[in-house]
This record gives sequence, structure tokens and C-alpha cells, in this order.
Amino acid sequence: MHKIGLVVSPNFHLMGLAAISAFELVNLMLGEPVYAVTVLSDVGGMVTSSAGVRVESQPFGGDVYDTVVFASGMETDTVSPAIKDFVRQSVRTARRVAAPCTGAFVLAHAGVLDGRRATTHWRFARDLQSRFPKVAVEEDHIFIVDGSVWTSAGMTATIDMALAMIEKDCGREVSRSVAHKLVVYHRRAAGQSQFSALLELEPKSDRIQKAIDYANANLRNGLSVEELAKIAHLSPRQFSRAFSVETGYPPAKAVELLRVEAARLMLEQGRHSMDVIAEQVGFLDRDRMRRAFLRVLGRTPQDIRRSGRESSTAEANMATVAPAGAVRQMVGDDESIE
Repeated sequence: MHKIGLVVSPNFHLMGLAAISAFELVNLMLGEPVYAVTVLSDVGGMVTSSAGVRVESQPFGGDVYDTVVFASGMETDTVSPAIKDFVRQSVRTARRVAAPCTGAFVLAHAGVLDGRRATTHWRFARDLQSRFPKVAVEEDHIFIVDGSVWTSAGMTATIDMALAMIEKDCGREVSRSVAHKLVVYHRRAAGQSQFSALLELEPKSDRIQKAIDYANANLRNGLSVEELAKIAHLSPRQFSRAFSVETGYPPAKAVELLRVEAARLMLEQGRHSMDVIAEQVGFLDRDRMRRAFLRVLGRTPQDIRRSGRESSTAEANMATVAPAGAVRQMVGDDESIE
């Protein structure tokens, strides 16, 4: 049995509890207690979340856990001495220590992220890096595994990390079926970017949204203001003004964001050359693509491709094969479902 300790502090985020459902589903599908989750805190008793919901916790003791997860919360400036000690103890005794979202600050305060790669919610990444310069913060990743230490982006990324753990412990088919039961994508790759140009733009009117959708589907086109204005049924001048007001970006900048995101995904998949990618997303040549990447991401396409390869290698090293009987028992009616 895999014993999991989930550490919470006052004003913790309830989303951190979402991972429990993933582990629970493994138990239900396999018909045996594969995972046992215990909610922990430094003093035990009831702990109140940032939403006002209270959960019962057990105090730190002498138990050794296979996995210890430090939940995210509102507080990033200080960590209690007891929790710092428990972080350091867990790194020595647990098979893995994990921290979704701002939980990375808990690990950083305890010094266990020094010299390691880590990520957190994009909103807090630069703060984490500035306050803890010995940590190699990579703000674009969904989750990062550095040795026995796991960190992830915010909110639903905690589910991605839980699914990755389940895949390592029980195999890919178990993880796939859990994702299917949770009605989520099987698992976003660890190195996938947190940034989404479509979410960043998010216009208020259908006509501007239609123009954005058209641009995203036709990145190889020139995508001039005139072309996009025609899709939105506005004059070029009206379109430019409305687009900037609704999205916060001029049309040309928005198109660049869409092209960078599309190129980045292709680079992470590693299937095409730089020249082919630049042509397919409308940059025309690799030099223009490089300049756009530096403007938008502060990184070169070569850096993105290298990180993608490193993440793929790390995920391949994580893969394990579940016992055949367990997979057959679990899959059941889901074996033909993606």
C-alpha cells in the first residue's frame, strides 16, 4: 500500500484536495487499498481552508509515508518551524515529496529546492525565483520531477501531477482510466506550457472571438488587419479599436502570441525542423520566429526544444509497468476508450 501524507496549513487551497479523488478512484477500480491518504498538519485538529471549509487533520508523528504532498495556500512569506522540519524529514524518509502551486514556497523555505528545478503557478513563479535564487524556477511547466521532489503549476495541475504518480506506481492504463473517470485529459505532458494565448486574449464579443478563431486556424496566412476585420464584419479601423479594447492587445501582437504558442507546441513534440515549423505557423523563417520567441517568452526556440526533450526523457524514466492482472481487472468496460 502507498501511504500518502497530505500536509495542510491554515488558509490552504481546497483544490489541493482534488488529488485525493484520483487516488481514491484507483482503490475503487482495482478493488483494493492501493493508496491510503492521511491529512496532516503541524498540530493536528481542524484546519480551515481559504474558502472557509474545515478539514480534520492528524499531527505529525513517527509514521513514514511513501509520498508527502504539501498543499498550496494563501501564505507564501513564512512557514512554521515544525513544517520546515517535517519537509526535511520527508525528503530523507519518503520516496517522493510533492508541492503543487504555492506549496513550492513551503519546500523552498525549508531549503530543499536549492539547486533543483521547480515550477509553481505562473503568477508566483517570478516571486519564487527572486526570493529563492538558488532554485531553478521554470515557470512554463505543468509539473517538474527533480529526483524525489515533484512540483507543479497551480489549480488543476495538481491532477496532472497525481495522474503522473499513478502512472509511475500502477502503469499507464490505470492512469488513463482514472483520467477517464475524472473526465479530464489523460495527462498533460510535464513540460507543457502553462501559458495559453487563447485564454490570454479572451475577447468579450463574438465577432472578435470569431476573428481570433479564424487567425488560430489560418496561421500560415498573412493575417492582416484587413483580413481579420473582414471576418469580424467591421472596417479595419473599427476592428483594430475593438480588438485592442476587448483583448488588451493590438491585432498584430495577438497574432504573434498565437503563432508562438502553435510553434511552441510543435517544438515540444519534436517532429519538425525549425524551418518547417516557422513556415507552418506563419513566421516565414526561423530568424523571425526566434525574435518572436524572445519577445513573448524570453527564451529561444532551441531552449524550448531542449526542455521538451529533457521532459520526455524524464517521463520515459518514470514509466513503469503495472501488474497485468491489475490492469485487466481495472480496465473492464473502459479498455476501448481513449
